[in-house]
Amino acid sequence: MTAPAMNSIAQTEQGTSLWRDAWLRLRRNRLAVLGLTVLLLFIVIAAATPWIAPYDYAQQDLELGATPPSAAHWLGTDIFGRDLLTQIMFGGRISLAVGFIATAVALLIGVTWGAIAGYMGGRVDTVMMRLVDIIYALPFMIFIILLMVVFGRNMLLLFLAIGAVEWLTMARIMRSQVQSLRQQEFVEAAISLGLPTAAIIRRYLIPNALGPIIVYTTLTIPSVMLLEAFLSFLGLGVQPPETSWGLLISYGAESMEEYPWLLLFPGLALTLTLFSLNFLGDGLRDALDVRGAKD
Repeated sequence: MTAPAMNSIAQTEQGTSLWRDAWLRLRRNRLAVLGLTVLLLFIVIAAATPWIAPYDYAQQDLELGATPPSAAHWLGTDIFGRDLLTQIMFGGRISLAVGFIATAVALLIGVTWGAIAGYMGGRVDTVMMRLVDIIYALPFMIFIILLMVVFGRNMLLLFLAIGAVEWLTMARIMRSQVQSLRQQEFVEAAISLGLPTAAIIRRYLIPNALGPIIVYTTLTIPSVMLLEAFLSFLGLGVQPPETSWGLLISYGAESMEEYPWLLLFPGLALTLTLFSLNFLGDGLRDALDVRGAKD
C-alpha cells in the first residue's frame, strides 16, 4: 500500500468533529476573523481598563473644559475636562457587560421556552406561545421602566430587566427550528431509545439549531446596547458617576454642534462593536451550517 493511501486511511480513522470543521471554515472568512479580532480587542481593553487607562476616571479639570484631540488627550476632553478616551474605556466595560449578560439571560429563557414549546406541540405549544404573544403585545419599554422604578436602579436589575424582555423573538425562532427538526430521523431514533425529553432537547435539538441562535445573539447584543443607551438617556439606565457608551453618546448629542468629538468617538466605538458582531455572526452562521459544508 502506498504512503498517500496510508495517510488517507489514517485521516479517515482519526475523523473530525463538527466544531473543528466549523473553526476551519470560520478561519477562511476574513471578515468574520476581523470581527472576532476587533471584538476580542475591545473585551481585553475593557477588562484591563483600570490598569491601562491614561487618566484617573474621576479626574476633572473644569478650567480646561472641552478641548479637541491633542497630544495630551488623544480623543479630547468633555465639558468637565475629563479625558474622553478614559471615559470610553470605562464606558465600554459597562456597555459590553450589559450586552453580553442581558443577551445571555434572553437566550437562556428564549431557547428553553421555544425548545419546549416546539418539541411538545399540541396544547402545551399553544398555551406557551399565546403567552409569548400576550407579552409581545405589551409595551416592553414601559415594562422595563416599571421594573426600574419599583425595584430601584442598579446594574444587576438593568441586566435582568433587559434580558427579560429580549427573549420573546428567540423563543419564536427556537420553536420554529425545533418543529422542523422534530421529524428528523435522529430525533425519532432518540425517542425510540427512550431518552428523556430534556436529554433530547439538550443533546440533539439545541445543537442543531446553533446557527440561528448565534445569528440572533450577534444581533441582540448591539440591540441591547442601544436599549441601554435609550434608558440612560431617560435617566433610568446607567447613572453618573458610572458611564457607558450610550450615556456618552447622549451627552455628545446634546453638544454635537460645539464639540463634535464628544459624539463621534463614543459612537465610533459602538459602531465598530456592532459591525464586528455582524461580521462574526455571518461567519459563524456559515461555519455552523452543516448543509452548506457539504457543498
